[in-house]
Amino acid sequence: MKEGTVKFFNESKGYGFIKDKESGNEYFVHVSGLVDELKEDDEVTFELAEGRKGLNAVNVKLL
Repeated sequence: MKEGTVKFFNESKGYGFIKDKESGNEYFVHVSGLVDELKEDDEVTFELAEGRKGLNAVNVKLL
Protein backbone atom coordinates (compact mmCIF):
# COMPACT_ATOMS: atom_id res chain seq x y z
CA MET A 1 0.00 0.00 0.00
CA LYS A 2 1.16 3.51 -0.81
CA GLU A 3 0.57 6.51 1.43
CA GLY A 4 -0.39 9.97 0.28
CA THR A 5 -2.38 13.14 0.79
CA VAL A 6 -5.59 14.19 -0.94
CA LYS A 7 -4.63 17.31 -2.92
CA PHE A 8 -8.07 17.95 -4.39
CA PHE A 9 -11.43 16.20 -4.32
CA ASN A 10 -14.67 17.36 -5.94
CA GLU A 11 -17.53 15.55 -4.21
CA SER A 12 -20.19 16.64 -6.70
CA LYS A 13 -18.19 15.34 -9.68
CA GLY A 14 -16.79 12.32 -7.81
CA TYR A 15 -13.10 12.63 -8.55
CA GLY A 16 -9.85 14.17 -7.35
CA PHE A 17 -6.09 13.71 -7.02
CA ILE A 18 -3.83 12.12 -4.43
CA LYS A 19 -0.16 13.04 -4.03
CA ASP A 20 2.14 10.09 -3.25
CA LYS A 21 4.28 10.71 -0.13
CA GLU A 22 7.33 8.84 -1.48
CA SER A 23 7.51 9.83 -5.14
CA GLY A 24 5.58 13.12 -5.12
CA ASN A 25 3.58 11.87 -8.12
CA GLU A 26 -0.10 12.80 -8.31
CA TYR A 27 -2.68 10.15 -9.16
CA PHE A 28 -6.27 10.50 -10.33
CA VAL A 29 -8.87 9.02 -8.00
CA HIS A 30 -12.52 8.33 -8.86
CA VAL A 31 -15.30 7.88 -6.32
CA SER A 32 -15.61 4.23 -7.47
CA GLY A 33 -12.10 3.61 -6.07
CA LEU A 34 -12.88 4.88 -2.57
CA VAL A 35 -13.42 2.85 0.59
CA ASP A 36 -13.85 5.95 2.82
CA GLU A 37 -15.17 9.43 1.98
CA LEU A 38 -12.40 11.91 1.19
CA LYS A 39 -11.78 15.61 1.59
CA GLU A 40 -8.76 17.77 0.83
CA ASP A 41 -5.67 17.24 3.02
CA ASP A 42 -6.81 13.79 4.27
CA GLU A 43 -3.96 11.30 4.80
CA VAL A 44 -4.75 8.07 2.94
CA THR A 45 -3.40 4.70 1.85
CA PHE A 46 -4.04 3.49 -1.68
CA GLU A 47 -3.09 1.07 -4.43
CA LEU A 48 -2.51 1.81 -8.11
CA ALA A 49 -4.39 0.33 -11.06
CA GLU A 50 -4.15 1.03 -14.77
CA GLY A 51 -6.94 3.33 -15.93
CA ARG A 52 -7.93 4.82 -19.28
CA LYS A 53 -5.43 7.69 -18.95
CA GLY A 54 -2.68 6.09 -16.88
CA LEU A 55 -2.43 4.97 -13.27
CA ASN A 56 -5.36 5.60 -10.94
CA ALA A 57 -5.52 5.40 -7.14
CA VAL A 58 -7.88 2.63 -6.01
CA ASN A 59 -8.82 1.00 -2.71
CA VAL A 60 -8.36 4.42 -1.07
CA LYS A 61 -8.71 4.41 2.73
CA LEU A 62 -8.19 7.01 5.44
CA LEU A 63 -5.10 6.47 7.61
